[in-house]
Amino acid sequence: MSAQASTPVAATPDSAIGPQRVAFVVMLAFFALAPLVIYPVFLMKVMCFALFACAFNLLIGFGGLLSFGHAMFLGTAGYVAAHAAKEWGWTPELALLAAAVVATVLGFGAGMIAIRRQGIYFSMITLALAQMIFFFYLQTPFTHGEDGIQAVPRGSLFGLVDLSTSATMYPFVMAVFFGGFLLIWRIVHSPFGQILKAIRENEARATSLGYDTDRYKLAAFVLSGGIAGLAGGTKALVFQLASLTDAHWSMSGEVVLMTLVGGLGTIFGPVVGAAVIVTMQNYLAQLGAWVTVVQGVIFVVCVLSFRRGVVGEIGNFMRKSL
Repeated sequence: MSAQASTPVAATPDSAIGPQRVAFVVMLAFFALAPLVIYPVFLMKVMCFALFACAFNLLIGFGGLLSFGHAMFLGTAGYVAAHAAKEWGWTPELALLAAAVVATVLGFGAGMIAIRRQGIYFSMITLALAQMIFFFYLQTPFTHGEDGIQAVPRGSLFGLVDLSTSATMYPFVMAVFFGGFLLIWRIVHSPFGQILKAIRENEARATSLGYDTDRYKLAAFVLSGGIAGLAGGTKALVFQLASLTDAHWSMSGEVVLMTLVGGLGTIFGPVVGAAVIVTMQNYLAQLGAWVTVVQGVIFVVCVLSFRRGVVGEIGNFMRKSL
């Protein structure tokens, strides 16, 4: 590595971190108090998808890599967590750990293949890999095909806290979400995150400075896959179900929509985007197949009206990084 590469990457200025800390406190207060007026299961679903969207945003928003196959991590982790909890009787923390580890390993394998290409070719490879995994899960016995793994026990946390009720499950999901969110925040504001941004902006220049860009992109892909797996495993425990829906290509499309609506390349954008999309799906469910059409119309309006996304536009108005 050249001498230039050893030069420390500039840290994120306090003027940007300050507003983010305020926004984090607001988000923490919201999810802590929201169960008093909002259905806890709905909020847990929002947090699962928010963590999934944040993981995806780490890859595309800060690494500049558009994956069309991120559902393979969500679906795989869901099956692993559900199988470990139901068939092997593992406690929820071990089931989640297994889900995250398997998703991380899958991310390394898929990344080693996909990272060799750039642009649309990278995206198409991730989509192809995700579809291969989807059809594998459709045929393999342990996933129970289209029926999925049902009646997954939530178990007891560390063998002490029974998670069978929403009152006990909600704090656990909240802890997982905020743990994953803080991990992503730390990655983004670390020298590694700054190098990712440099690669996103100008990969050729980053290479000329001596950075092994493929290694950094692979690391981002693996981290994104592992955190997405954490979201998938948590979702399977919350709904006590692991199904093909989470591994379907449409789920990869939904996470793209969540990220763009909330704000690509922002810290809090994917959380807001996930909340918007999940709320739409919940309250527009009576429209049946028309939900997709309505989502498409809203997406077009969002893109035309505020291209930076909800949080991106707010940050631009405040001239602060959110």
